[in-house]
Amino acid sequence: MRRNNTPYFVKRISTLLNRFYVKRFIAPQFDSVGEGLEVAHPRNLVIFGCNIHIGRYAQMIASPDNCIRFTTWPSKRMTDGIKGGTINIGDYCLISPGVRISAEQSIQIGDNVMFAANVYVSDSDWHGIYNRIRPFRCTRPVTIENNVWLGERVLVNKGVTIGENSVIGAGAVVTKNIPANVIAAGNPARVIKTINPHRRMLKRELLFQNPEYYFYNQDQLDRYMLGKNSVWNWLRSLFKPNRHD
Repeated sequence: MRRNNTPYFVKRISTLLNRFYVKRFIAPQFDSVGEGLEVAHPRNLVIFGCNIHIGRYAQMIASPDNCIRFTTWPSKRMTDGIKGGTINIGDYCLISPGVRISAEQSIQIGDNVMFAANVYVSDSDWHGIYNRIRPFRCTRPVTIENNVWLGERVLVNKGVTIGENSVIGAGAVVTKNIPANVIAAGNPARVIKTINPHRRMLKRELLFQNPEYYFYNQDQLDRYMLGKNSVWNWLRSLFKPNRHD
């Protein structure tokens, strides 16, 4: 379809049902979850393992053909008194379709971090070069600091720290630490540009300074875009679409 024929009231009902589903079935799967969690297509969010935490006003955009996956694996390893892998995701983060985050030890993600589609973050090689029978032999924690932006298909490998405000270009493979306030790209990722840390930077948290106003505006945008859609035209487009749909 080239346009959305859904009537506003149908979209409104769908939004309310989605929020109920997230609250009832998704939020309890996290060990802790902040207020304001939004998940598009929540049935396509896969959570496996314990010690998975997410902060306030996280937005996840899963899709039927591109699931989001959070995975921690049990082990005898203790990190900060916690047994097994740990994923901690901060406040105001954006997680796009196809993102996979897999931890055997520890993955720490700060506030305002943005994940473009198909980003993969892992703290383990999962198998050694010479011992390919026993897993979890090559593991080191990963830290992604506040306000980092990871471009599409970025791979973040074990033992890496990405500094605050930095941007990782699409398709980059991050094998070593990236400092704060830079743009890095390539395979392996290298610094190609610096960011002025003294220039004002608008972060995702700005959207949620007044959460009620933000969600009200989203609803009003739906009303404006879909308010003139009729039920009959919507039903026709489902069963007999034409080139105007």
